[in-house]
Amino acid sequence: MQDNKNIFSEITSKMIVTKEGKRLGFVKDITFETKSGELINMIVKESTLYTKNLNLERTNSNEFLIPHSAIIAIGDFIIVSEEDLI
Repeated sequence: MQDNKNIFSEITSKMIVTKEGKRLGFVKDITFETKSGELINMIVKESTLYTKNLNLERTNSNEFLIPHSAIIAIGDFIIVSEEDLI
């Protein structure tokens, strides 16, 4: 049985792209539920102009948040569904 867990250090600094191939930036950090360990959001660093034009939720320090529900796959890149971002 394959283990689908991703180690935090393996996720940070990965490029975030839409399934259409549009670059959004890189993973700076994640937010998660402390009791369950459930991922809530990814915080984006080095966001692209395309990302800035999306209506994404932001942190108090004005960094963009990608919700867990938008994540399609985690591999060499983190692929997200643009439909789930809007």
